[in-house]
Amino acid sequence: MSQSNDPTNGAPHGPESYSEESFWQKVKQFAKQAGREVIDNALCLYYAAQRPDTPKWAKTVIFGALAYFIAPLDAIPDLTPMVGFSDDLGALAAALAMVSLYIDDDVRKQAEQKCATWFD
Repeated sequence: MSQSNDPTNGAPHGPESYSEESFWQKVKQFAKQAGREVIDNALCLYYAAQRPDTPKWAKTVIFGALAYFIAPLDAIPDLTPMVGFSDDLGALAAALAMVSLYIDDDVRKQAEQKCATWFD
């Protein structure tokens, strides 16, 4: 689900910067390097956004965090050893806290199953 036409935020890493294709490309390319916690958080947000009962404000938060995650340039470059994904983890964790009501057991299970394809 691409939110590239959503004008709800003008920030450089806002929801309009999100695309599903870029999300999956980043996850596949950097899963091992980013680590299970980062990928699990990103997947929980992704699957929460797919729920029809997740309100627009929550999807805006989610797509903003996911746009930051997939952005090629961010506060700490992702290729920086040991700390490259720490800023991404912070952005994802903040979004998770804001939309936690929409991260139910089904969302967690979907994320866990997809995560297992890269880490187990």
